[in-house]
Parts: sequence; C-alpha cells; structure tokens
Amino acid sequence: MTVPLPTDKTRWRCTLCGNLTRFDVTRSSKVVEYVHLDLAGEPSVEEREVVSETIESVRCRWCNAVDQVELVDRPGTGS
Repeated sequence: MTVPLPTDKTRWRCTLCGNLTRFDVTRSSKVVEYVHLDLAGEPSVEEREVVSETIESVRCRWCNAVDQVELVDRPGTGS
C-alpha cells in the first residue's frame, strides 16, 4: 500500500494510535546530481534534481504499525 505525500492542506495520521507527528518513511528516489570534485578529489553535490520518488512504506514511530497511515485534513484548511 502506498501513501501519498502530505500536501499543504493534508497531513498523515496513524489509523491505529492517532499519531500525527512521527513516522519512518521508506522511499525510492531517482535523482540527477551535479557533483563537483575539488583538487584533492573530495566530492560535493552542488545541484540535485529529483526525477521521480515513490513512497514504499510508512511506519508509525509510536505504535510501530506498518502501512496504517492515512491522509487527513490539516486544522483550519476546511477541505
């Protein structure tokens, strides 16, 4: 089960314990990075573009429930 990312009008909530603030998120990302190597060979990423990203699972930090997270409205959004 994949869970959509929260938006400016929604947030995550654990359906088992009601947690709204602490989650472990496993995600897969495909990125393009511009890496600059200094003269000593030390790399640093100067630009990063996320091409695609998928949330694989969300685990509640309070009750350890896996994939029991839903999107709910944020307070005051009225949606």
